Parts: sequence; structure tokens; C-alpha cells
Amino acid sequence: MVAYYNENDPFAAAWLRELIASNLIAPGDVDKRSITDVRADDLSGYDQCHFFAGIGGWSYALRLAGWPDDRAVWTGSCPCQPLSSAGLRKGHADERHLWPAFYRLIAERRPATVFGEQVASKDGREWFSGVRADLEDVGYAVGAADLCAAGVGAAHVRQRLYWFAADFDGTRLSRWHEHGEPTQETSGKAIWREFKRVHAAGAWPSWDAESDVRVFMDGIPARVGRVRGFGNAIVPQVAAQFIAAAEEARGLI
Repeated sequence: MVAYYNENDPFAAAWLRELIASNLIAPGDVDKRSITDVRADDLSGYDQCHFFAGIGGWSYALRLAGWPDDRAVWTGSCPCQPLSSAGLRKGHADERHLWPAFYRLIAERRPATVFGEQVASKDGREWFSGVRADLEDVGYAVGAADLCAAGVGAAHVRQRLYWFAADFDGTRLSRWHEHGEPTQETSGKAIWREFKRVHAAGAWPSWDAESDVRVFMDGIPARVGRVRGFGNAIVPQVAAQFIAAAEEARGLI
């Protein structure tokens, strides 16, 4: 038992199980309950916890970044419909605004590392400002970067805000790359400096979008189902670059 996947869409949950069985993402259990029904004790014993798991994009991205399956991490791309221009944009009043439920579990379990993603619109940035305040209140250092799929050679934009939180309470993280003892203020700035350095050096790799997509299409016969799954998915290659840059910035690689 390594990973916990929380996904309440039955189609996506079935897809996750197929990906696990094919060893395309970290082995683990799929929980189809709403995150609002998940209790902190339910997560005991899991090395990785992926919320709003979709079709396993974050687990795949972690592998691309060289993150071992048994290394602790949480991920969560909260639903963007409350903030998306394609939705009703009810914001915090939308029943799909599930950050409070995710935050409750983070505050209770205190994972050392959390990665997330949200739409990069004005509303998405407002959402993230609240997320950052919540996490900093309980001792996390937080950073983010506005990235697009075209930045890794894809033929589409898919602009998203990727964010990262590290728990610097106690001795979980021993050092910060070239910045000495971390603080909430310097940690986020260091991550952003690293992103600017990597981007300026032209270090984003190109990738064959079609061949990578096939990895997630195996065993899924219906085109409509494939589109449905990809519609809310992150671009793993972008997330992998974000993970690698965040890791380099905090000096753990």
C-alpha cells in the first residue's frame, strides 16, 4: 500500500484502477467518496495521497520528475468550475469549492509536501491567495508559478497556476538551497527564482504530445470517455518540470 487516490467520478475511478494495474501510476487504493466524507484517520499508512485524482496526472508527473512512489507527498487540483470562465463562476458560493475540505485534511495530517494546480485566471489567483494564507497560517511555505503546456513543447496553451507548499515546522526539511534557514517569505521567492533561471536557460524539454497521450488511453475504448478524462487533467510534463524546479530550489536533490 503506497498511494491513496480520492476521486468521486466513477468513470475516472475505474480508469485509475486500470492505470494502477498497468503500473503506469503508483500502486494504491482508489476511494470514490467525496473528499468531504474523508477523515484524517482514513489516510493513515499511505505514503502518497492524491485528491481530485482524475486520471492520475499528478502521480505520473511525480514519476517523470524522478520522485519515488514511496516518498511522501500530497497532491490536489481542486475543481476549477467555480472559478472557470466556462462555468457559472459562483466562486466560494459554489458547492464544488472544495478547498476547505482539502485544507482540513492538510491541517490535521500535516504532510511535508503538497503540490496543486488551479486555473490561471484572475479568479484563480484570488483563490490561490486564500489558499496561501490558510497554509501559511499553519506553518507552510508556499510558492507558485503560472505555466502553460506550450512551454514544454505541446501544441496547445492550457495556462495553469501550479503551486507548492512545504511544511518547515520541526526538522522535516533540513536545509534550503543556497538560502540558509527557510522562512515563509524567502521560500516562495526561491522557488520563483529557480523557475526564472530554468526558463531563461531554455531547459524546458520538448515532447511528443500524441505518444504521451496514448499512455493514458490504453484500455479506454470510447473516444467520449477519453475526452472526458483529459478535459480536467493536468499536463503531466508541465507538472513534472514544476516538481523538479521546486525540489532543486529547496535543495533536496
